[in-house]
Amino acid sequence: MRISDVLRRKGATVTTIRGDATVAEVVELLVVHRIGAVVVSDDGARVDGIVSERDIVTRLHGRGAAPGEVRVRDVMSTDVITCGLEDDLEALARTMTDRRVRHLPVIADGRLAGIVSIGDVVKQRLDELQDERDELFKYVQQGRPAT
Repeated sequence: MRISDVLRRKGATVTTIRGDATVAEVVELLVVHRIGAVVVSDDGARVDGIVSERDIVTRLHGRGAAPGEVRVRDVMSTDVITCGLEDDLEALARTMTDRRVRHLPVIADGRLAGIVSIGDVVKQRLDELQDERDELFKYVQQGRPAT
């Protein structure tokens, strides 16, 4: 299974925000879209960073600044791990687990093409396992002698 299969099922919509936006604006996007991370992109195509709920909490803790006063560029992660459309889902799951990241922007032809979350990966894998189970069940049912 490839990342392109995941995006085909979930869609390729990516919520982005500019680096000069405020943390309050990011929080609004997270709440409205019910997502856990936003790609930071000043042009909507390039990945400048990513800001997650964890980034906000970790970097604002103890600062004493209000979310409306802090810029996204000051809290975003800039060492962004990305993936491509042809990347293998199992390998991606391992990367996400090993690197402890929950969201990976998808890059195609040098441009932002989607985003995959650990939830998307788990859902895809569960769907695959259910399909395999159903096929095995059909096989076993068809192989039984009539009584």
